[in-house]
Amino acid sequence: MNKRFLGFFLLVGLLMAAFSSHAAPNPDAVLGVWKNGEGTGMVQIYKKAGKYYGRIVWLKVANNPDGTPRTDVNNPDESKRKTPLKGLENMRSFTHDGENKWENGNIYDPKNGSDYSCEMTLTDSNTLEVRGFIGVSLFGRTDVWKRQVKK
Repeated sequence: MNKRFLGFFLLVGLLMAAFSSHAAPNPDAVLGVWKNGEGTGMVQIYKKAGKYYGRIVWLKVANNPDGTPRTDVNNPDESKRKTPLKGLENMRSFTHDGENKWENGNIYDPKNGSDYSCEMTLTDSNTLEVRGFIGVSLFGRTDVWKRQVKK
């Protein structure tokens, strides 16, 4: 009988330890500076009005050959083509779903001037999968970003 109680309490203790070490999802875990998979740019993800946004904070090639800052030359809106890429808000309106995932956002690609639906998944504390797509997530592309700086 004592062995049964000991076994039971040991099992309960192990279960409690397992559940207490599994922390609740942190919606702000995505905040920080992230380098894209190509290593050509860094995006700072920040929070405003309860949603998550990103802006370009570093470019491997920050200037044109003439020394002027690179601008959003591929933007379909001509009035925005002189906007500097550094500082450009290229990620908008993500919401956290509770499982290391941020959804319902958009990402703008200044390389081609296109805007895509987007979702992000934090696979570990320093790796972020960013998936841009048109229509459904099945038809898209995933880029793996690496954390550079927290918050």
